[in-house]
Amino acid sequence: MSMQDFNVIFVIWRECIEALLVIGILNAWLGQRPAAQRRAGRVWLWSGVGIGLTGAVALAALLLTVGDALSDDAQEYFQTVIVLLAAALIVQMVFWMRRRGRTLKSDLHASLSEVADQSNWLGVFALAALAVLREGSEAAVFLYGTMAGVSATNLGAALAAGLGIVAALVSYWLLQLGGKVLSWRTFFQVTEVMLLFLAGSLLLSGIDHLISLGLLPSLSRRLWDTSLLLPDSGMAGGLISGLIGYRARPVLIELLTFAAYWALVTWLLYRPHSIQQA
Repeated sequence: MSMQDFNVIFVIWRECIEALLVIGILNAWLGQRPAAQRRAGRVWLWSGVGIGLTGAVALAALLLTVGDALSDDAQEYFQTVIVLLAAALIVQMVFWMRRRGRTLKSDLHASLSEVADQSNWLGVFALAALAVLREGSEAAVFLYGTMAGVSATNLGAALAAGLGIVAALVSYWLLQLGGKVLSWRTFFQVTEVMLLFLAGSLLLSGIDHLISLGLLPSLSRRLWDTSLLLPDSGMAGGLISGLIGYRARPVLIELLTFAAYWALVTWLLYRPHSIQQA
């Protein structure tokens, strides 16, 4: 399995679990309502899920269509924008979950109670559609970003995405059991670290694109060369490069970008009001 396949599986896995978490909360709440409300609410719930999935697939198709229709030079610019956007979305998603994770269930229940009292199930539909569309759209951008500039077949990406969906369903089932091995809190703590590393790797890929396009200076020649010990084009080095942005022969702009990214992320993680703010 290549590093790109692993990133596809990981992104789909995490995004699907977040969408399943919201859908699971909505479905569990509906299960506590009277039979008539439960039936009506679930029709709107799953209709929203269907619309959200349709929108996410449409966005993925649009990205592929636009990318294929562009010239080689324009494709390079387009891929650079998507890679940098994917990195930004990953960081945004991590901090959004840190802010909303603790109150997500209570916030959803409050919204749903108002919806049920008014017998207006359009709110359930909207919550489900937006949850799935948000996660699906982010997944589409992430996947295009991780595959940008890498030779890959659509079949390989589709298989990896399928594995990610299966892994998400299994993981969600295990987490729902409430086992002592892995709680939701532990799950999000571990995966948010992995996502931040992935975002850093994508950011460096975007910087590489900008250097190759002549939009950014490298600021130096190669600072060092560890390709004899661990080439970033090999299996092990490629894995580390894809996970954390390792470069065997970095230039100064890459090193400065890496340091600035982690300084900013560390500050955001540990500032006193980073978790409490809604």
